[in-house]
Amino acid sequence: MRKTVIAGNWKMHMTCASAKEFMETFLPLSKDLPLDRRVIIAPPFTAISSLATILEGTHINLSSQNVHWEDSGAFTAEISPSMLLEHNVRYAIVGHSEPRKYFSESDEQINLRAKSAQTHGLIPIVCVGESLEQRERGEAERVIRRQVEQGLEQTDLSNLVIAYEPIWAIGTGKTCEANEANRICGLIRQWAGFNDLLIQYGGSVKPGNIDEIMSMSDIDGVLVGGASLEPQNFARIANYQAR
Repeated sequence: MRKTVIAGNWKMHMTCASAKEFMETFLPLSKDLPLDRRVIIAPPFTAISSLATILEGTHINLSSQNVHWEDSGAFTAEISPSMLLEHNVRYAIVGHSEPRKYFSESDEQINLRAKSAQTHGLIPIVCVGESLEQRERGEAERVIRRQVEQGLEQTDLSNLVIAYEPIWAIGTGKTCEANEANRICGLIRQWAGFNDLLIQYGGSVKPGNIDEIMSMSDIDGVLVGGASLEPQNFARIANYQAR
C-alpha cells in the first residue's frame, strides 16, 4: 500500500533562528498524524544541523534541497550525500524546476544525483513538470515522459518519490486542476512501470485545496513551497482530510 508523503520545501527562506521558531509551533500541531503519513521538511543547508537536533526523536524527516553525485571533490557550492547523512537527512530533492531553469540542470545530471542519493542511503524526491509554453503547445506529456524515463533510469523505484510540479503553477497562485494533476500522476506511474511508485503533486498547494488534492486516486502527497513557511498553514496541510 502506498504511503502519504507531505513535504515542505523552504527554498532560500528561514534562518536557524526562524526554523527553530517554526518548529516550536508546528510540532505540537502535527503530533497526532496517522502513522502512514510521512512529513518532510527541506530547509536551506545552513539550517539542517539545527533542525537535526530539534527533530531528533520526532515524526518529522529532514530532506536536503539537492545533492551531488560525487562523495567529495572540487565542486564549489555543492553538497555530498555523506555531508547530509552526518546530520540525519533522509531525503534529497533533485530536479526541481528552479535548478533546471536557473542552473541548466540536465536530465542526465538529475539521474546521477538520484542514483547517488540511493547508493548512499538517501531517498530522492525527483521533480518533473512542464512549462506553460510546453503545455500550451501540447507537449506536456512528451516533456514529462522524457524527464521520467531519463531521470529514473537505473534507479530503485521502490526507494524514491516523484514530485509532479507543473512549472506554471509553482509560486504563481495557479493550481493545476486536481483531476488533471491526477491524470498526469497516473501517466507517470504508467510510464515508470511500477504501481507502488509514490507520486506527489506540487504547485501552489495550500490549506484551501489540500483536501481535494489528496482525495485523488493517483496522488500520494504534496511538495509544498510557500505554504510550508507558515507553521499553521503547513500543519493544516499535514492534517488534511481527504474528501
